[in-house]
Amino acid sequence: MLNMFKSLISGKAFPRIADLERAYLDASVSRIDLERRQREVENGLFRRSSFDL
Repeated sequence: MLNMFKSLISGKAFPRIADLERAYLDASVSRIDLERRQREVENGLFRRSSFDL
């Protein structure tokens, strides 16, 4: 239980947005797929607020 609180405090409990974006780009299967994913990331795919419409 104490380890869980330590990980929450250290910030390592949840992946950073940059790490999520990198993993998404790394999962591309072709150059065209990579370019599409790059546009999606640039348009804020992972950075949108849940309150945006």
